[in-house]
Amino acid sequence: MAGRLTGRTAVITGGSSGIGLASARRFAAEGARVVIGDVDEESGTRVASELDGHFVACDVTDPEQVEELFAVANNEYGSVDVAFNNAGISPPEDDSILTTDLAAWRRVQEVNLTSVYLCCKAAIPYMVEQGKGSIINTASFVAVMGAATSQISYTASKGGVLAMSRELGVQFAREGVRVNALCPGPVNTPLLQELFSSDPARAARRLVHIPMGRFAEPDEIASAALFLASDDSSFMTASTFLVDGGISGAYVTPV
Repeated sequence: MAGRLTGRTAVITGGSSGIGLASARRFAAEGARVVIGDVDEESGTRVASELDGHFVACDVTDPEQVEELFAVANNEYGSVDVAFNNAGISPPEDDSILTTDLAAWRRVQEVNLTSVYLCCKAAIPYMVEQGKGSIINTASFVAVMGAATSQISYTASKGGVLAMSRELGVQFAREGVRVNALCPGPVNTPLLQELFSSDPARAARRLVHIPMGRFAEPDEIASAALFLASDDSSFMTASTFLVDGGISGAYVTPV
């Protein structure tokens, strides 16, 4: 039985770890030709080799490198069918608005928001020419509600990703291009593990607000990304796709 992405080319940024890595493996298992864009050349090359895919060293804040990423995908495989714009950061210096300096603010905005703009700008022309395509932009549950732990630039950047995804989903719907925002809750990735090791109390505050009582695993978010990438979600665009363990539906008092 053919996989849900057989014959399709999927570009995944941040594909060498966390959600991106889990999604790259899942997409490949469903028949996709996977192209990974990442700044980690060692891990990215290894993952691409594992999946019989292609790796492109890419700083997602650099317009020329982003253009090259999607051009390589199209030249190598003949199409750009899925763009999972997933690369992002959440550094410890991004905290309260009272303590986060302008340099930290700008760095998070560049990696988390501007990169999604650049990736969409690069991917959409290929998809419009084909008459079809699915773009999945990684936002967050904090795009729709306040975070229990302050991370002002991260929260603002993900709100921007959500708004931009809605705009693009509406704009390009009749040209066959679907654009959806994937909004995970806290996920057991290297980013979260780093937070636990550096500030256990802050990390624990995240857990208490999750009705399911645990963090998501990367594979669970990869399953949601696969749904959005495939024809299973063919009537979905401009959507806020929450996979958050119930956080956004719960009433809680900050601890």
